[in-house]
Amino acid sequence: MIYLITILLIGFLIFVHELGHLLAAWCMGIPVARFSVGFGPVLMTWRNNGTEYCLSLVPLGGYVLPKCEDEKEFFNIAVGRRIVLWLGGPAANFVFAAILLGLAHLLAVGFSWHGAFVRPWLELVRQSLALLAVLPQLFSRPDQLSGVVGIVAAGKSLMGGGLQSALNFAVLLNLNLAIFNLLPMAPLDGGKIFCALLEKIHPRLARLQTAFTLAGLAVLLALMAYTTVLDVVRQFA
Repeated sequence: MIYLITILLIGFLIFVHELGHLLAAWCMGIPVARFSVGFGPVLMTWRNNGTEYCLSLVPLGGYVLPKCEDEKEFFNIAVGRRIVLWLGGPAANFVFAAILLGLAHLLAVGFSWHGAFVRPWLELVRQSLALLAVLPQLFSRPDQLSGVVGIVAAGKSLMGGGLQSALNFAVLLNLNLAIFNLLPMAPLDGGKIFCALLEKIHPRLARLQTAFTLAGLAVLLALMAYTTVLDVVRQFA
């Protein structure tokens, strides 16, 4: 049961991430054709104000698709507006992590203005810097990486430690999701922002985006396969 709860939690945090993209699109006046949480067979779909909202079977991903007739129309959207669109997802995870930290502090010691509105952001910065400090291990200690299987397995022990442990686990997942998506590797948000900045330097550099995205996608798929094998080996070791 805890495994299922952990998977649903990951799916919900992805929903928060994609909702951030959707809100950013609305703020920037970018029309959205589809808002999807999950991949695979569509379980539920509905339309509202020209946007199709989808819930799919596998809740480990999602996307916000701008309403553009072709690639040229998409690139006609100002670079700054597109960057805000891509920053919306990680920003939503950071904000939600701060809310969860405030709730954790409330449960631990009771309400205070500092604990609700200041301390969570200070703790958010501290944990984010700690995560950034271990990023070099992606290259120096790849055997320490973990994928979805490892996260779900870790959730079994952490989620079973009570509400406080579950909140701390959710905060950690939020920060990992935000920071990972800001890495300058397409098709992650950070990679899209990197390509947009190249385009800002010179419009012709926009042509590199397709190749950059395909290369990044290949790396991500390889990394996913590698971490999944590692996680499975650890579970049976």
